[in-house]
Amino acid sequence: MNLSVSIMIISHKYRFIFIKTRKTAGTSIEVMLSSLCDESDVCTPIYPPEIGHVSRNYKGRWSLGNEISRQRNGLNLKSATDWLKSRPFRNHSSAEDVKSRVSVSIWNSYTKFCVDRNPWDKTLSHFHMCKQRSNPPKSFTEYLSAKELCLNYPLYSDRHGKVLVDRVLRYENLESELFALLDELGVPHLGALQVNAKGNYRKDRRHYREVYSDKQRAIVEQEFAPEIALLGYQF
Repeated sequence: MNLSVSIMIISHKYRFIFIKTRKTAGTSIEVMLSSLCDESDVCTPIYPPEIGHVSRNYKGRWSLGNEISRQRNGLNLKSATDWLKSRPFRNHSSAEDVKSRVSVSIWNSYTKFCVDRNPWDKTLSHFHMCKQRSNPPKSFTEYLSAKELCLNYPLYSDRHGKVLVDRVLRYENLESELFALLDELGVPHLGALQVNAKGNYRKDRRHYREVYSDKQRAIVEQEFAPEIALLGYQF
């Protein structure tokens, strides 16, 4: 297949695939990684644009065979729309979509990684971001009741819940874990993220344990059970 297609980040030079998750400094990581990519690598655009990020090689068509075979009732509307618009990957494409839309050799030989975060902290951060949008939730309770939560586990697992990436880095130890991985991959870096993108929504800086009621805590524990079990997070 033509490898000039879009994704979050694919580095052919350093042989890694970065799966972008939400509320985990993904945009800051993208900006840094894009500066290390060369002309053959793939970077999706960031909206709104960030200084230092250069998008490239992010449009094209791909074979639909793998995608059709994994979707139970034929090609779904999202996949068909992406194909018609020559948009094989979105900014937050799932690992399952990525696996279907790159070659088997790339998927099997490149290191796939993403970042996730303590779900109670991440949920509170996402709530404050949603408050800046149109029709914001009136309260944290209303936000939780709407069940439009910041679930990242489906982005890096398949429809059966099997994790598809090689590494899930923890947001709480982001720089140490990220740069240790980049060292393993032989990727040059400055040892620090230079951009703090999309991180200024939350004005209430109380620790999340001071905010949650017992009922709210239990909702998050139930909804985020897979990543809590995988990464060992505790309230």
